[in-house]
Amino acid sequence: VGICKQEMLQKKNAVLVDGVILNGPIMDSKAGEKFVEEACKIIMEEVIQKADDVTEKVCEWRAPEALKQILDLEMKDTGESHQKLLQLCRDVIQYSVKTSHPRFFNQLYAGLDYYSLVARFITEALNPSIYTYEVSPVFLLVEEAVIKKMIEFVGWEEGDGIFNPGGSVSNMYAMNLARYKFCPEIKEKGLSGLPRLVLFTSEECHYSMKKAASFLGIGTENVCFIKTDERGKMIPEELEKQVQRARKEGSAPFLVCATAGTTVLGAFDPLDKIADICEKYGLWLHVDASWGGSALISRKHCKLLHGIHRADSVAWNPHKMLLAGIQCCALLVKDNSGLLKKCYSAKAAYLFQQDKFYDVSYDTGDKSIQCSRRPDAFKFWLMWKALGTTGLEERVNRALALTRYLVDEIKKREGFQLLLEPEYANVCFWYIPPSLRKMEDGPEFWQKLHQVAPIIKERMMKKGSMMLGYQPHQGKVNFFRQVVISPQVSREDMDFLLDEIELLAKDL
Repeated sequence: VGICKQEMLQKKNAVLVDGVILNGPIMDSKAGEKFVEEACKIIMEEVIQKADDVTEKVCEWRAPEALKQILDLEMKDTGESHQKLLQLCRDVIQYSVKTSHPRFFNQLYAGLDYYSLVARFITEALNPSIYTYEVSPVFLLVEEAVIKKMIEFVGWEEGDGIFNPGGSVSNMYAMNLARYKFCPEIKEKGLSGLPRLVLFTSEECHYSMKKAASFLGIGTENVCFIKTDERGKMIPEELEKQVQRARKEGSAPFLVCATAGTTVLGAFDPLDKIADICEKYGLWLHVDASWGGSALISRKHCKLLHGIHRADSVAWNPHKMLLAGIQCCALLVKDNSGLLKKCYSAKAAYLFQQDKFYDVSYDTGDKSIQCSRRPDAFKFWLMWKALGTTGLEERVNRALALTRYLVDEIKKREGFQLLLEPEYANVCFWYIPPSLRKMEDGPEFWQKLHQVAPIIKERMMKKGSMMLGYQPHQGKVNFFRQVVISPQVSREDMDFLLDEIELLAKDL
């Protein structure tokens, strides 16, 4: 370093300030380009080319302390060599969960879409932030086009929207927007002097509703959870009773959040009946369709969301069923009068100057609670351009057809028991090992069955053969929740899943 410094100082017009040489760039561009080239080759060989290879492991399991030793996580005073960094890249890939593997069924996202991946490469390389047209012209126009198209599928003639970092944030946006519509003065005056605000959602809703109520100062005690039927759907009659009760108690109901595709059971609330109640009592209707919204793309399955056009706001995550890549989450709003901007704007003069040389209505950043914001709509847009609406529709239809196949196979096999007939891509079932099949139904049976899924999950993880989620739910002991999403998944993978569970549990 000292020799380099001397050489720089000897150059003509060399400038030294506070011991720092200011001439020329500090980065070695050629070395950096070479590193990117070699790292991309590793990504291509170890991630993309192996994405649909079922002989690969879904994960190479290591306990936390062992993995810490392998990865050499400590940051040092001096930088590592490129060869060491490339090895770290290989290690990170090797020991990470392969969510694009055909036998990754663990979450409400899975698989690999090549077009959205390329879109992510582009946006990562360009490193844009979409708050003003001047710094992000292409991506702001893309977001506008995508939101407009999504609004069409919801069934609104017009609307507004914004992409957010997750469905949880979309739900928080909607809750705050509903509150602002109910009492606009809250933006300036805050919570003091307001009545006790109450919102309603189903007992099967996403946990983000409680988090949003806590974060916004509404309070989790003011979230009223409405009973659901045996399929996990909100009961409209129970909703109306609770709205009436809240009003009699002097509270101020302002929001109902319905769910289109619950996290565990995949249930769709009866939106039309819920909308009737919201209209009757003047309540904002938000539909959390983060998971189920993609069914709108399918002419065959869009009936699951019948009545969604009556919602005031909708959360929809294309990164789930449609494979747009995490994160890709939209909040859509029926109001087209600028309500989002009125609610969230802070009018920062250094960003949103009104005397710019172009149409400042394209500076949409003031609709967001964020300043820096990723161009998440771009990966959905490029994928949509590549596949067309019919290609996206085919993904939804195939996933639900594979779900139907798996359900039929479960019914044929001894030891497998469905919790309920699924209406979406969530298949919930117990596996009852041979030792429990003749056992009398009772507390001891259910206690023993509760221990089965965690053991099988541990074995599949350590073997690396597949990943499948399990959970207890609403008084029911641990059961598996299998989710079909990826277009890389085949009928053979459904058969493998059932065969593998039997194999892993043969001694239980």
